[in-house]
Amino acid sequence: MDPRMKWNSKYKERLIQAELPKPNPRLARLVSGLNGGDALDIACGLGGNSLFLAEQGFEVDALDISDIAVSHVQEQAARLEIPINARRADLRELDNPAFVKESYDLIVITYYLDRTLFPLVKSLLKENGHFFMETFYQSPSMENGKVSNQFKLRPRELLSQFHECQILHYEENEREGVQTLYCRKS
Repeated sequence: MDPRMKWNSKYKERLIQAELPKPNPRLARLVSGLNGGDALDIACGLGGNSLFLAEQGFEVDALDISDIAVSHVQEQAARLEIPINARRADLRELDNPAFVKESYDLIVITYYLDRTLFPLVKSLLKENGHFFMETFYQSPSMENGKVSNQFKLRPRELLSQFHECQILHYEENEREGVQTLYCRKS
């Protein structure tokens, strides 16, 4: 099954089960002091983070491979009258001249890993812009989980990849098997 069909199927099922999207709790806590701006939500899914950020004063570009997810985010943004530009994008092909360097105050990626996006993220962040990422990592306590190691960060990988940024929060939560980074481009 191709990735678009796979994610359309997953999101359709979640909507049938009436699972409304919620923002990532660590994201919500960490960005609470920011004053809006331009945000990019990569792999936005059903839009929990995008909707939260728009309600906090951000103008959000939300990207996902799933037509179902993008339509849902567009409908919710229209219903709530909040500024979200949701569009379908194959995230494996984001290195695109349509993106303007240093155009975002905040970039968010949750539970999606494509290491080739890291240089793009760095180039799209404005000076003093913030980056938040949380996804699975190769935690010793989660070795037999249902996520392949191909889609997990290595221990301390985000610290290594974003070492030139000011690290505002970093966590490797072994119990949850997730790695979280919140940093500022300086």
